[in-house]
Amino acid sequence: MTPVAPLPRPAAGRGGGLRRWYEDGLGWATAPGSPVRLVTGLRFDVLDVPAEAGAAALRCLDPRSPVALHGGRMRFLVAAGGADELPGLLEWLEWGGLDLDLAVIGAGGRMEAPPPPVPARRSGPREAAVWLRPPEPGSEVEASLPALSAPGGGGGAADLVRLVDTMANECHRVRLRRACAQPLAFS
Repeated sequence: MTPVAPLPRPAAGRGGGLRRWYEDGLGWATAPGSPVRLVTGLRFDVLDVPAEAGAAALRCLDPRSPVALHGGRMRFLVAAGGADELPGLLEWLEWGGLDLDLAVIGAGGRMEAPPPPVPARRSGPREAAVWLRPPEPGSEVEASLPALSAPGGGGGAADLVRLVDTMANECHRVRLRRACAQPLAFS
């Protein structure tokens, strides 16, 4: 009888191992299929801004708050429900009505799952998602996410209002810089 070679096992990289890292290590839900995508609205929502604008917002976040880079966009994880608060916050902060290039991914959404951080090297294509500030398995990640604070609350998480105001301001600056860089059209 001819020996039968075992079937190849799936690679632990972008598929099974990545999914296990999120589901087992962090307790985060993933959507079925490939590539691995994180389900938003359960444990966190996402504020999505141009990377140029997001760089300034990094300073007002708790260093434990996860931030991903995907293409030319930064994705800031915020407390679940934060996506629903964004339109009202922008109006209250007097940013409503402006095209700020500030997007949200909330309940029922998906975010491409960056691979776990690998020290001293960046793998994958330039457009692939990567963690700038990765979540720490075994830690209470959600406690560090920006959220709306109760009046007089002294929670350890960053204030969502301050983060949104900073992001809106930086998105507006990026928009103005891009507009000024374009040649004027005279008739």
